[in-house]
Amino acid sequence: MKRLLLGSVFLMAAGLAPWAYGAPHISDPGHVAANTDGFLAYHPDLRWRKEGLGRYEDGELGLALVAFKRSAKYADKGAQGMVAEMYWKGEGTAADKALAYAWMDLAAERGYKDFLTLREYYWRELDPRERERALKVGKEIYAEYGDEVAKPRLEKKINKGRRLATGSRTGFKGSLTIMVPGAGGWISMDANEYYKDEYWQPEQYFKWQDDLWRNYQRGRVEVGALETSVPKPE
Repeated sequence: MKRLLLGSVFLMAAGLAPWAYGAPHISDPGHVAANTDGFLAYHPDLRWRKEGLGRYEDGELGLALVAFKRSAKYADKGAQGMVAEMYWKGEGTAADKALAYAWMDLAAERGYKDFLTLREYYWRELDPRERERALKVGKEIYAEYGDEVAKPRLEKKINKGRRLATGSRTGFKGSLTIMVPGAGGWISMDANEYYKDEYWQPEQYFKWQDDLWRNYQRGRVEVGALETSVPKPE
């Protein structure tokens, strides 16, 4: 069950797996927007998570870890959890369970249930010496990647992108249409969809991510461990 849980958690990455893999749902304007270079330039959390997941899928684990850490600097909890998992398993780096726990504790900072579950599992697996070290390095990780410092980094980027938006000073776009590149060529989008507040107002952006995680958790079906079936003798 743990392995399936990990896969679902990290590929969801706050409910945005289609964006991360570069395969947006064309019927959803938000997904189209989030896969464009212009959008990703001002949402580095998504940009670097997308890079990390792509590298991970290609087996370039060291580069994946670097990308996930860059995403983690912009308060991306999915990327922070993935860093934890890679340290735990020694993927793209030497295994370090104390460091893995510190990263998973960071991923659980907002109380997302799946990360809390994994954090407690990690803790139970540590020996006393590893636990002591985990608490020490955790302070250093929070100082650089915790929400207190990481959210303002992302807010600065998002606010810059919003200020560059085409339209009036109040943010109203009227009937303006913008063109964004899609899988089959250029796609026409209503500017009001592209610049929805949940993408470009930092407070609403974080609330939107929280809602995606919570909806995902309510709808997830957990699968138990596989059992071997032994045929009965005839």
